[in-house]
Amino acid sequence: MNKTVSRTDSGASVARRRLLDTATRLFYTEGIRAVGIDRIIAEAGVAKATFYNHFPSKDDLVLAYINEQDRIGRDAVSALPEQQPAEMIAAVMERISEAVVAGGWRGCPFLNAAAEYPDPKSPVRQAIDARRAWYHGVLRDLLQADGDPTPSVTASLLVALSDGLLEAAYLDDPAAVPALVREALKRLLVRP
Repeated sequence: MNKTVSRTDSGASVARRRLLDTATRLFYTEGIRAVGIDRIIAEAGVAKATFYNHFPSKDDLVLAYINEQDRIGRDAVSALPEQQPAEMIAAVMERISEAVVAGGWRGCPFLNAAAEYPDPKSPVRQAIDARRAWYHGVLRDLLQADGDPTPSVTASLLVALSDGLLEAAYLDDPAAVPALVREALKRLLVRP
């Protein structure tokens, strides 16, 4: 859920890194379909042949962008300190608050990309679906450990809530999101 932060990949070339960083910035701020390869190449300061050596097509670059955003999010969840399941769920959900109030929020990069890649057979869409399945699984496993009677259902509710909060932060006031996250968790994690 981290918007456009990229990380250094020690095995990648400098040119590949510049291409991916440039694409990440442009895709996130302007939209994937709105940004052409020639613009990415120009702003990254690489030759067209260099682009194609690293990414055979624009869709390959988009897939690299989505996969990197996924890795960043997974790493952030993995880096959370060990806590009781309910506190871990809260910590995972609070990442939404952190992302949207940091500034420059333009919606969830995965939801934005999914809107531009509606074909479920597209590798980009499959990567987004895999990300969503992972996120659901993390929440489901934590809910199960917390004694939720229907962890899969509650996880689905939390994923839907996450989607709504991520987009509401773009469309409405992002400063309202932290309070909404806390209130939603109070209501959804109540045990009889």
